[in-house]
Amino acid sequence: MKKTLLLICFACLNLMLSAQEKALPQLNKTNIKQVIKALTLEEKVKLVVGMGMYIPGAPVGLLPPNDPEDDKIAPKVPGTSGRTHAIARLGIPSITLSDGPAGIHFMDLTNAEPKYATAIPIGTLLASTWDTIMTKKAGEILGREAKDYGIDIVLTPAFNIQRNPLGGRNFEYYSEDPFLSGTIAAAVTNGIQKQGIGVSVKHFAANNTETNRMKLNTIVSERALREIYLKGFEIAVKKSNPWTLMTSYNLINGTYTSESKYLINNILRKEWGFKGLVMSDWFGGQNAAVSLGAGNDLQMPGRPDQVQTIINGVKNGSTAMADLDSSVERVLNLIVKTITFKNYNYSNIPDLKANAAISRMIASEGMVLLKNDHALPLAKSSTIALFGNASYDIIAGGTGSGDVIKKYTISLDEGLLNSGFQLQQNSKSIYEDYIKSENAKKPAPSFMDVFNPFHIKEMEVKNELIVESAANSDVAIITIGRISGESKDRKVVDDFNLTDAEKQTLKTLSESFHAKNKKVIVVINAGGIIEMESWSPWVDAILMAWQPGMEGGNAIADIVSGKVNPSGKLTATFPISYTDVPSSQNFPGKQLPLRENETLDPVMPTYPAEITYDDDIYVGYRYFNTKKVKTAYEFGFGLSYTQFEYSNIKLSSTDFKDKITATITIKNSGKAAGKEVVQLYLSAPSIKLKKPSEELKGFAKTNLLQAGESQTISFQITPIELTSYDSDISSWIAEAGKYTIQIGTSSLDIKQTKVFSLKKDILISTSKK
Repeated sequence: MKKTLLLICFACLNLMLSAQEKALPQLNKTNIKQVIKALTLEEKVKLVVGMGMYIPGAPVGLLPPNDPEDDKIAPKVPGTSGRTHAIARLGIPSITLSDGPAGIHFMDLTNAEPKYATAIPIGTLLASTWDTIMTKKAGEILGREAKDYGIDIVLTPAFNIQRNPLGGRNFEYYSEDPFLSGTIAAAVTNGIQKQGIGVSVKHFAANNTETNRMKLNTIVSERALREIYLKGFEIAVKKSNPWTLMTSYNLINGTYTSESKYLINNILRKEWGFKGLVMSDWFGGQNAAVSLGAGNDLQMPGRPDQVQTIINGVKNGSTAMADLDSSVERVLNLIVKTITFKNYNYSNIPDLKANAAISRMIASEGMVLLKNDHALPLAKSSTIALFGNASYDIIAGGTGSGDVIKKYTISLDEGLLNSGFQLQQNSKSIYEDYIKSENAKKPAPSFMDVFNPFHIKEMEVKNELIVESAANSDVAIITIGRISGESKDRKVVDDFNLTDAEKQTLKTLSESFHAKNKKVIVVINAGGIIEMESWSPWVDAILMAWQPGMEGGNAIADIVSGKVNPSGKLTATFPISYTDVPSSQNFPGKQLPLRENETLDPVMPTYPAEITYDDDIYVGYRYFNTKKVKTAYEFGFGLSYTQFEYSNIKLSSTDFKDKITATITIKNSGKAAGKEVVQLYLSAPSIKLKKPSEELKGFAKTNLLQAGESQTISFQITPIELTSYDSDISSWIAEAGKYTIQIGTSSLDIKQTKVFSLKKDILISTSKK
């Protein structure tokens, strides 16, 4: 009898346990709060701390240790940047995050078969198209390839302000102007998320320096923060609803951005209405519990000590369970949107050929013709003498997390040959032999190659080669290459400025070719601005090709041949000299001594440092135009093979109430089909608050206009476009008075203007600290 009762008890217990297991909620869109109740404290904390960084083949000890149990779980997509924890008993999967501003980024130091991705043009080139349709197409490439590889979130777009020309990561960013940056970022975001893949817009905020980036205290006024460094994020959040946002490494006015409740909760969530998830930059911030309390939901890539810090905080009462639950809820809301949660059957085979063709088209749309003294386009019968390492070994993109493993790159020599040009063979052979010989010296691959890739020295050009080339070719093209990237900033000497050897080659080349009435063309293959004033008079044409992605050589050849009429415009001001830049006196900041017992990280060695934004709101053209400082090339500048007429500007009203619509007609008055970037600037009263002489408030790119064809462009101005931030009253204010709409082809080349009046001040209040 006892035995029978015992068996019955065991059976009942098993039934109860089985019933309990069956009663466990399985995650779906409608039961998230129920799932949160079923999570243990440890499970909740695991959901807000990533699984660590897993790099196949990385040396032991190079990165902070992961949880040993996590390392036993093979990643769904090896070589990506990070992943979240799974809670299998509640149907919560792990999701995958990957870098990818210029193409999906994989990192694998083993000899495993690489995953290739399309290397699209860098961010600066994308923005130089001034074309939201084109930049959305770039986003679609990233979204499609992420989806094909089973990746849930792409850590892009990156669009911090290009405050200083030496910013190492400027190639990834879009512009010195927040309106342009935010609008382009929104287009890229919409392109990616259209594919069902999330983005993480970054780096929030004022991350404009790479030197000591993880401990750099940025001292900036509230007005400059709002108008310059946050405005682009506000535009992107409101125009594209990104799934996630990434806080930056730096501190702002003494507080880490990932630990700033004012930045994350007050501004981002309450003012702007952001509903998505906020994550840290990789290994960013200081205290995971403080970060969580500030509204930074996900610590990435995640470390075991962060898990313990948050658990301890909850147990001792310093971390509120309500804050943890809110972050868990945002993590789960993100997960249910992903392709992993939806069990998407990804192929691992992206359509690289089709995507490369689109990348080539985008690249040619963003190249900027800076000078053209009857040199371009070239006749197809031309024989070209090609100089410069980068003519034969193109720099497709920048370094760091923006690097891409690509199946091939098309260099300029290949692109020119593909377009039907002839190349002077002696210079071609000498360069190819030199590059092959130097590349043979390349050391074995290592993790640090991501930040400091092997780069060969520019070949010294002998005068005899130049003289021979001038005799045996019709034109010379010389490519000047520059590479930069994550973790370190550029230098003035031999980077922003040309090297003495480069200048000498340019001078000799120009003298030799001009003596025979032949043209010299310079192609700039760089991620950022270089000095041009000292040497530009020597040459006949300058094409800013940026770092144009894997199809770069073909895209440059499309411009050189006239197949594509250049229509790119500068998104940053080119100064005459570096010292003309208002931030040049204190960039990249003041390094401070290490604190007691403080050590340097082996991968990202960072000292405490601080930088003061003395230029305040006067960044880029806001400074140069207002102070009337002469530039090499102004913001918005770019030439074409045709000409455009601006006429018939009209306003819907001369008195501003809720909005004003401005229209203008653009006519192609030249002989070649082309596109024009139409730029609208606004000049405003500046009695209560000093303002720049003009600010960009609208832009549009025309259709491809045939000779004689016209198009009418329309812009809408709303109250927020009129305002500036008054920190004394924590409000955006538009002063009553006269406003001038200026429409033109650059910030200085204004073609048509109209004036309207605002009868009384407009005040838009914001949250307070």
